[in-house]
Amino acid sequence: MSEFPEGSLCIDMAGNRFKGEKMRILGFVLLAVGVVLLLFGYNASESVADQVSETFTGRFTQETMNYIIAGVACVAAGAAMLLFGRR
Repeated sequence: MSEFPEGSLCIDMAGNRFKGEKMRILGFVLLAVGVVLLLFGYNASESVADQVSETFTGRFTQETMNYIIAGVACVAAGAAMLLFGRR
C-alpha cells in the first residue's frame, strides 16, 4: 500500500509518486536555479548595451527580462515545493 493518497499530485513523468524528500531536493534545485537566473538578469541589466536600451526605450532588453521572469518563477516554484512539498 502506498503512503500517498490516491489523488496525490506528486507524480513524475513515469507515473511514480514522489516522496517528500525528492520534492525537497527538487525545491532546492529550483530555488538555486532561480537565484542564478536572477543574478544573470541583474548582471545583464548592468551591461552597457542594456543601459543604452533602457535610456532610449525606458525598459530592459527582452533577454534581460526573460532572465528575471524565469528567475522569479523558479524561486517561487522552489519555495512552494519546500513549503508544501511534504504535505
